[in-house]
Amino acid sequence: MLKPVLRLCFTAIPDAKPLRTLAGIAQSLVFTAIPDAKALRTFAGIALACLIPLTTGALAADSGAAGFATKAAQAYMIEAATGTVLLAKNEDQGFSPASLAKLMTMDLVFDAVTKGQITFDTEYPVSEYAWRTGGAPSRTATMFASLKSRVRVEDLIKGVAIQGANDSCIILAEGMAGSEQQFAVSMTRRARELGMEKAEFGNSTGLPDGKSKVTAREMVTLATALQQSYPNLYPYFAQPDFEWNKIFQRNRNPLLGLDLGADGLATGFTEGEGYSIVASVERDGRRLFLALAGIASDKERTEEAKRVLEWGLTAFENRQIFAENEVIGAASVYGGMSRTVDLVAKAPVSVYIPISNPDRLSARIIYRWPLTAPVTPDTQAGTLRIFAGTRLLREVPLYTVQAVGEGSLSSRAVDAMLELGESLLFSWLWEKSAPG
Repeated sequence: MLKPVLRLCFTAIPDAKPLRTLAGIAQSLVFTAIPDAKALRTFAGIALACLIPLTTGALAADSGAAGFATKAAQAYMIEAATGTVLLAKNEDQGFSPASLAKLMTMDLVFDAVTKGQITFDTEYPVSEYAWRTGGAPSRTATMFASLKSRVRVEDLIKGVAIQGANDSCIILAEGMAGSEQQFAVSMTRRARELGMEKAEFGNSTGLPDGKSKVTAREMVTLATALQQSYPNLYPYFAQPDFEWNKIFQRNRNPLLGLDLGADGLATGFTEGEGYSIVASVERDGRRLFLALAGIASDKERTEEAKRVLEWGLTAFENRQIFAENEVIGAASVYGGMSRTVDLVAKAPVSVYIPISNPDRLSARIIYRWPLTAPVTPDTQAGTLRIFAGTRLLREVPLYTVQAVGEGSLSSRAVDAMLELGESLLFSWLWEKSAPG
């Protein structure tokens, strides 16, 4: 395991711990211990001033590492186990999801099945609206459910996951929520629960409605949730074909037949924004999630997704930076018997870095400065943020190691004076560093 030399730069702690050397390559990583940005804006300039790069390797600050670029207008790819961002391009720029919206429909259905609210054998009727909007008359992706028939939930799941069937989505939405409009409200609510702050869903299918919007980052978040939260249901996305009403159809995911290890998820298309795909592959113990949008053609979408995923699978290696429960840094404590408390991660901290042409890596410890005594052990007190340039690669929660009891009245008075002095100093430095 390779480890850098750590230069701990605590802007929020006057008596910062000295340079700490670890076995491994002689390069430096700076940890800037600063309060949460929402708590005190005055530390922002200090944090930037203390940041020093690490050249052991990570991702470049632009769209990809080592000059890699994608033809997609929006792109986002992560490695699942560590959460390392391997590729990012306009990842927070909104676009119409088209059929990618069906992944949120599947999330709500999978959740209901998992909780026992519905079963595979639950049957829902095929309304005229579902039939005309998403069935055979619509000339869109459909499972060809017959008007006024009843269809089992498991067959509807197959229709969505394998064929991207619009009628399947609407039948599920109406059956579960009473109307597709009400189901769409639940889709957006679920998006917020997953941390998808920009996503909006106007229907269950992604058919044009002038309202639905997602981002590449959000679609990767959703795909990750589907795979990790519903491991017994996720495999429906990889089934090769499905037959209904004596009509045989193959899976619409173009990556499944390639030698990539692909096992999901969905494709989309709109006239104005082109072709999109959300995909996941697992090979040699490594799982990647990818979202691409704004691609010119169906053929180019397949080729570009294959190229990006192959690059993600072969161009990076995993490096462990910290061991489980290894002390990473410390947080300042106000009014305690000790001025600081050590911080650790509960699991090994690793990132994926490019095998060739590694770029700069840096990190910060973020916490609300200062912590107030008493401090109990094993309490989440901060976050380790690892960056490549200005791009955030990983966030890891940090926990307190030891207990810090309340200090004496006199020591608390001294701490109050020190805190006031530091706040005034940092405020002055902020004003000096502020533009204009």
